[in-house]
Amino acid sequence: MITVFTPSFADEVDSNAQNLTVKEVVARLSPDEFKVVMFYEEPPDPRILARPNTQLIRWRRRGNTLRTMLRWLLQVPDVYFFPREGPLDTAFIKLRSRLGMKTALITYVVSGGLYNPETPRPTLIRNVLQADSVFGNCEYLSKLVQQRMGVEAGVRYDGIDRRFYYPSRKSASDRLTVLFAGSLRPYKRVDLVVRQAAQWPKVQFRILGRGEEEQKCRDLARELGCSNVTFVGHLPSAQVGEEMRQADIFFFPSILEGHPQVLAQAAASGLPVVAMNVYRPEFVIHEKTGYLVSSDEELTEKLGFLINQLELRRSMGDAAILHSRKFDWDRLTLQWEEAFVEAVAKRRKR
Repeated sequence: MITVFTPSFADEVDSNAQNLTVKEVVARLSPDEFKVVMFYEEPPDPRILARPNTQLIRWRRRGNTLRTMLRWLLQVPDVYFFPREGPLDTAFIKLRSRLGMKTALITYVVSGGLYNPETPRPTLIRNVLQADSVFGNCEYLSKLVQQRMGVEAGVRYDGIDRRFYYPSRKSASDRLTVLFAGSLRPYKRVDLVVRQAAQWPKVQFRILGRGEEEQKCRDLARELGCSNVTFVGHLPSAQVGEEMRQADIFFFPSILEGHPQVLAQAAASGLPVVAMNVYRPEFVIHEKTGYLVSSDEELTEKLGFLINQLELRRSMGDAAILHSRKFDWDRLTLQWEEAFVEAVAKRRKR
């Protein structure tokens, strides 16, 4: 049996993209072949709690790095999966080097911005260079890892949790709704969602999420007289899925992404998407399941196309549902199982 340690959280309510990925993988890993060790702060996902050969470690206010290091010394894991860039990951990499631990490090690159000219973060470079295996969560990000850091990276897509994200066609008489979901941070450019709402006063715009830009966006909505904008706040996955099934268009003007899962979730829910092409998302097929654009002018233009054309929205939404079937968690988890086995064999030969 292979023991996989991951510095990720099993909390059922945790909607962090990285933790969502790990929870879906762990829930499907063969319990006869893989033991998993991970953290929790709040009640864990019931699937993980019930999974045999799973050890959940409570994350406390202090001392987590030291306590976890002692666990590593008593029970050396075979795989360290999905390192982050915090003190725990730094401690592991140093300990592995000093003690010659046979633990395979598998780095999964999901963060955006590698297409920008700035030098990648030193901790990200470290995670890539120290890894036994490296994967990006889309083709473009994997190519950027190779170009920017000189390390070959495979591809492992994120999947779709179909308990929550599935289609349900609205009645044509329902009020048209444009949806945004994500953190309200500057690079997400939620202010553009509000400005579009000002251009389409008869269309409902719903904004899901929290963040430091929320008050600015609320103030902008008042300034522009946008009574058609609703700030919904943070929702659990089940309610996000329901919001998507009640919407008609997913509008996502963010300019700093890796390969955002929310685009896959929108596709599985039957929503045509308007998003930026700078991070080359494969969850959207340009002019088939939505639009990938290069400028704010195009964002406005393509959103207008979809608002004005019911049949276009429906045809793109139907195509999005078909495309989303490519991203199946059961099949993707089998690929991760293969990656774990190969990385362990590679490390043990060193």
